[in-house]
Order: sequence, then C-alpha cells, then structure tokens
Amino acid sequence: MEVSDFAPVLVQIAFAAGLAAVILVASHFLGQRGSQGSIKNSPYECGVKSDGKTSTRFSVKFYVTAMLFILFDIEVLFLIPWAMIYRDFLADGLPILGPILFFLGVLVVGLVYELKKGGLDWEK
Repeated sequence: MEVSDFAPVLVQIAFAAGLAAVILVASHFLGQRGSQGSIKNSPYECGVKSDGKTSTRFSVKFYVTAMLFILFDIEVLFLIPWAMIYRDFLADGLPILGPILFFLGVLVVGLVYELKKGGLDWEK
C-alpha cells in the first residue's frame, strides 16, 4: 500500500479539520459578546425567575427503553445489508441463513427477557 491510496481519506480529514477551525473562528468573531451586564446576559424565561430545580431527573426506565431502541435500530442496520446480498449468497451455495437466524434468536430471547422483567412497562 502506498500513501497515495490514502489520499482521499487524508483530504477528507483535512477538510473536516479545516471546516471545524473555520466554524470556531467564525463563531468567535461573529458570536454574541457577554458584555452588556449580568441582568442582560441572564437567561430569560417569560419574565419570571424560575423557582425550584431547573433540571429534572428521568426514570431509569427511560434509559432502558432508549438502549433497547438503539439495540433494535442497530439490528436493522445489520439486517438491511444482509437482505440485499441474500440472493447472491444463495447463488454461490454459501449457508447464510443459519448465522442470521442465530442473531435474530439472540435478540428475540433478549426481548422476551426484557418483557418478562417489565423493562418496557411504564406504569411500574
């Protein structure tokens, strides 16, 4: 392998770094300055000062549901390319159905486990 094989990747990395630098410099020169005073620079919330906590705590179930969503979203990302090349692998005589059924089986077992544990019940 030669350095010229990596030229497109190096150009893309240089472009991304240059764009990031341009955005940071532009925001520094064109962005708002906080020099009007503490009252002018304070966050405005309908003219009324906020009472109590400004941040709320989320339930753990929210995060479990988010992780399950990401898990099944990644599952789809694995299934789409597999579905696109399934016919090509059948023509070559390669066994491709077994590994994907194992993959789906593990995911179904995990989903059944989560359902049994109540990980998707919002009411509990």
